[in-house]
Amino acid sequence: MASQFVSAVIVAAGNSTRMGTDKIFLTLNAVPAIVYTLKAFECAESIDEVILVCRDEHVSTLREIIKKYKVKKVTKFAPGGRFRQESAFSGINICGTRTTHYAVHDAARCLITSAEIDSAVRDAFVHGASSLGVPCKDTIKTVDSQNFVVKSLDRSVLWNIQTPQVFAKDLYLAAMDAATRAGADYTDDCQLIENIGERVHIVKGSYSNLKLTTPDDIAVFEGILRQRSDSI
Repeated sequence: MASQFVSAVIVAAGNSTRMGTDKIFLTLNAVPAIVYTLKAFECAESIDEVILVCRDEHVSTLREIIKKYKVKKVTKFAPGGRFRQESAFSGINICGTRTTHYAVHDAARCLITSAEIDSAVRDAFVHGASSLGVPCKDTIKTVDSQNFVVKSLDRSVLWNIQTPQVFAKDLYLAAMDAATRAGADYTDDCQLIENIGERVHIVKGSYSNLKLTTPDDIAVFEGILRQRSDSI
């Protein structure tokens, strides 16, 4: 494991349309949401550096936050793109030559824990491509354009996919090149790997690894954070 070098690419460049305000700066128990994300990666033993992908106008504020909360692993800032995939590629493209694996994470999943990060990274060391996920609890149905049920899906084989998603460098770069040449735009990085016929292994995560999306999420997130024994 000593020869491995893992670069985390944290994508924090979204428009926060459904939240109505920039999610990464939204305070949860008086602490900006992005701090919880950064601290989890800071404390993860498997992570060697963090590349933060963000909007240009947020860089100065993020630098202040990083200094205030003593985050040491952030080495570079990358500009966000128009879409999530473009933002992820922006971060990947400025990782150093020492990198052997990429851990791509959505900044809005600010309840992620260091243990979950390390679990996904260890799994990627074995399988080459790994993602956190949890078995689907709900019955899922496909519907037609008028919202009539077309089919009920087998819940026993359905998982909700989370981040981080971790990939061996050569595998990810090959998948990124294929997507770029095809003009494809995917909503998560696992689809890049699937697109070139490779397999992604899912490691079971936590149902609390939620994505901060709407104002209704705030109370839930704050409650979970209060229950945790560690503090920022």
